Parts: sequence; C-alpha cells; structure tokens
Amino acid sequence: MTKRFSSPRLVVSAKFTTLTQTAFAAAIAFGVAPWAIALNLGVNSSLAGDPFRDREPHQIGDQTEAAFKAIFQQGNYPAAERYLAQAVSKEPNEPLAYAMKASLAYGNKDWAKLGTYSQKTLENGQKLISSDPLRGNLYTAVGHFLEGAVVLTREGTVNGVPQAFSRLRQVYEYLDKAEAISANDPELNLIKGYMDLLLAVNLPFASPDQAIRRLEQNAAPQYLVDRGVALAYRDLKRYPQALEYVNRAIKTTSDNPEIYYLKAQILKQLGQKEKSQQMIQEAIANFDKALTKKSQLPGDLVKQIEGERNRAASLNNPG
Repeated sequence: MTKRFSSPRLVVSAKFTTLTQTAFAAAIAFGVAPWAIALNLGVNSSLAGDPFRDREPHQIGDQTEAAFKAIFQQGNYPAAERYLAQAVSKEPNEPLAYAMKASLAYGNKDWAKLGTYSQKTLENGQKLISSDPLRGNLYTAVGHFLEGAVVLTREGTVNGVPQAFSRLRQVYEYLDKAEAISANDPELNLIKGYMDLLLAVNLPFASPDQAIRRLEQNAAPQYLVDRGVALAYRDLKRYPQALEYVNRAIKTTSDNPEIYYLKAQILKQLGQKEKSQQMIQEAIANFDKALTKKSQLPGDLVKQIEGERNRAASLNNPG
C-alpha cells in the first residue's frame, strides 16, 4: 500500500472527481456497464442480473441490471433513472444500484444526492461482505471512492485533499482484499482497471500500459473494456489506438450516443494533429450522430457535445 502513495499530495493532480464519473458512470463506475454479452441460457434465472460473469454469476438484481444496461449500453439516462428507482425499492441491498445513483447525481451536479448515495454505496458494500466477500469488499472500496469525491466537491481541492487522500488509501485497502479473494474476477478488474487508467493518465509515476493489460486480460464486459482503453489512449494522445478501440466498442454498443461522442472527440484531435479536413468532417458527423439522441442524455452533456461540435465546425470552415 505505501508504495502506491509515496508522494501523497500528488493526488491533487489525479482529477479525483473525474475518476468518479468515468469510472462508474463508470461505468465508472465504474464503471462502468450493461450487458454487451447476454447471459448464457443455462444460467439460473434467479441469478439474472450479472453483467460481468458468464460463469458462476453473483446475485445482483434484474432492475439494477436494467439500469446498468440503460446507462452503459444504450446511453439512456431517463430510462436508467426509472430502473434505479425500482432497484432501490426492490433490490435495496445492492450497492451497485446506489453507486450508479451517486454517479448520476454527480453528473447532474446534485451534491446532496451524491452524498446520500455515496454513503448508501459504502453502507451496503460493508453489509455485503459477510455474504459475498468479493463484491462486498469491492463496493466498500467504491463507496470510499465516491465519498472522496463528495469531500472534494464540498471542501474544494485545496481543503479536501487530506481527507480525499485518506479515502483513496481505503479504496485500495479494500480493493486489495477483494483481489486476494479472486484476482481474476472481471467485475473487480473492470473497476480497478478504470481507476488505475484514470490515475495513470494523470500521474507521472503510474503506468497506463499496466492498467490497460489488466482491463484487456481479465475485465468484462468487453465493450466497456474497449471503451475504457479508448478513453485512456485519447487522454494519452495516442489517437490511432484510441480510434481502433472506440470502433470495437461501437460494434457492440451501436445504440449508445456517448460512444459516437467519444469517437468524434478522437477524430477531431487526430484531424487537427494530421491537418486532415476529412477527419474533422467525420468528427462532425459523429457529433451529429450523438446528438440525434440528445433527449436521452443529461442536459449539461448535450451542451458540451454541441459546444465541441461547433468548435470542430469552425476548424472545418476557418474564417
């Protein structure tokens, strides 16, 4: 543990609050996503709702599964909100549902709900340890992660860093416990892979290649692996690799407007780098494709996509 954090105040640069949304809503959280892979026909229907494992599924819940799918496979946030309302009523002990609620609250800048659902994630993760130690420890880690984001939104970066850093230590303490139970578990590796990637692209001492290997070798579902790697390569300015992985993700989540937004961002940056008007035009087409489903996206995200689309258009028509 201590080796990871030999320089504590470097966490300021880690963009901790960005980690929260990407890693779960990421996702991330977490990362995180619905089923690109349907459950095998032989799986016991009472255990339906596990988007991460083809074999030996864990009990998660149908409504939580549906919400997860709505967010990450379809990019349909109003539908996700409806499913999550059912999930917290019918599946009140499932920490993934509260983690997704916290992530949506973060995206909506609803700090009160972010605090409420972050605490719920932590509480239900801790309760789950006795019956499902792997997921219990995993979501206790996620709960501490979200609580760290709450501290930073309330206290600000300067005042909140000591508390947030303490939370981050606890995150990795519980992730280590989960890893000791099942190091190759796909849910664990998806969440930890997203966290490690986001830290790696923002901190000088971290290795993005190691995080990418974790995702590619052991995480699932595959389309979230591809999306996470595409995000990492985008942030590392390795645009051809980013484009390769976002195209992989599109093959399995072609209904999700957010994946076209990501592709548009990558094409815009690559087009600028290579001075290619054709790539800029393709970027604009992907921004437009994302906006065809703007009614199912959060308002702030729609404004962000529209702004980036307009800036790409100005590059395509200088002067």
